[in-house]
Amino acid sequence: MASLKKRYGLIVILSILVIVTLYGIYRPLPEGVSYESDSYYVNNIDFLYDLTYQKDGLIQMEHEIFTAIEEAVSEAEEFIVFDMFLYNDFYDPELDFPPLSQHMTDVLIEKKQAEPDIEMLVLSDEINTTYGSHKSQHFEQLRDAGIDVVVVDVTQLRDSNPLYSGIWRTFIQWFGQSGSGWLPNAFSPEAPDVTLRSYLKLFNVKANHRKVVATEKTAIISSANPHDASAYHSNIAIQVDGPIIDELVYTENAASEFSDGPTIDVEARPAEEGEAEVRVITEGRIYERTLELIEEAESGDELWFAMFYLSDRDVINSLIDASNRGVQVRLVLDPNKDAFGQEKVGLPNRPVAAELLEEGQIEVRWYDTIGEQFHPKLMARITEDQTTVIGGSANFTSRNLRDYNLETNLWVKAPNEQEFSQDITSYFERVWNNEQGHYTVPYEEYEDNTTWLTRFLYRMQKITGLTTY
Repeated sequence: MASLKKRYGLIVILSILVIVTLYGIYRPLPEGVSYESDSYYVNNIDFLYDLTYQKDGLIQMEHEIFTAIEEAVSEAEEFIVFDMFLYNDFYDPELDFPPLSQHMTDVLIEKKQAEPDIEMLVLSDEINTTYGSHKSQHFEQLRDAGIDVVVVDVTQLRDSNPLYSGIWRTFIQWFGQSGSGWLPNAFSPEAPDVTLRSYLKLFNVKANHRKVVATEKTAIISSANPHDASAYHSNIAIQVDGPIIDELVYTENAASEFSDGPTIDVEARPAEEGEAEVRVITEGRIYERTLELIEEAESGDELWFAMFYLSDRDVINSLIDASNRGVQVRLVLDPNKDAFGQEKVGLPNRPVAAELLEEGQIEVRWYDTIGEQFHPKLMARITEDQTTVIGGSANFTSRNLRDYNLETNLWVKAPNEQEFSQDITSYFERVWNNEQGHYTVPYEEYEDNTTWLTRFLYRMQKITGLTTY
């Protein structure tokens, strides 16, 4: 009888675990997630970039994204939404980085002190509290200044690592995250200690990965984080004005609302209409528009990519197919060899690049990083008369494109003669051809490092979900 009860109890527990796991995979998304706006036609749209490169043996930096963000904050009169993934000063103390996180905190606080009535909403990810083990000094400074800060509740999203997340949701999450940490912090030896429960939550590997700044006058959607150890990274951003800002605020309000935070109820100012068609796309809608853009490319078109991580199987297969039907496909990829002072083994980009060259007519160059990362998330399709761009926070990985993370990109279509389109083309040609400096190296530079082992690790990580890509 006792054995029968144990067996029955085990069946009940396993049944609950299966139900929780399946629900984590297919759960309904919160309202406002996986969103695509209507098209807006704008006149004022700019392509921004941060580039770290070498010239005449010296390191050069052309960084304009956070300068534009500071200007947007300074000129705001009614509201500011500031949503950033990495927002901390955690790094190896043996390294040296500018205090970007504290600087942006000071910029926001000074704005609030100068204009107390302005509405300000800061959203971020729990990585900055090491998953609930400690407070964020930057968030606490902002709150003390009267600025609303929301750490987005990503447990409301679907599970990208269901085998683990089902166990975590069933047995572990109920113990909470707060308490005195006792384990070393993996992000920095000088960061506060971490609880075991926080590390167990980390293994769900999901995030509010957005990088959005919006005011009533302008919006900047980027790949850049206000994170000290990311300060030297190369990144991209798109700046736009007009009613499309209201669409961005809608998606940010949605994230705040399902995280029990406040919302912004102020409209953007009107702006002059133009020929550039722009849409806000988030999460799974980025995936749909990316595949559409690749699959619609015809012989003679150009597809350009500047990407930190590329690993989504559907995107990879679509690129191979496009190249084999006569589309010129050129990729500028990070070699995945550096991560905040730690050496990496080239995953996922090196085995992916090897596959692309073996199976398609695709050209690859590596950005020649020197400790920093080539961190853009940008693609462009250039036809005879139009340039279509997708850019923002989302890497082209399953985790970033399949409704597991929060992500925000812009989709832009503009005539080739428009300045925005010309700036996109100039950017790609500059880094590809090493114009005005040294940016990229040929594929062969890292070909020898693409071994059977890295391919095996890449495939196993994709199958199990135990990866950040």
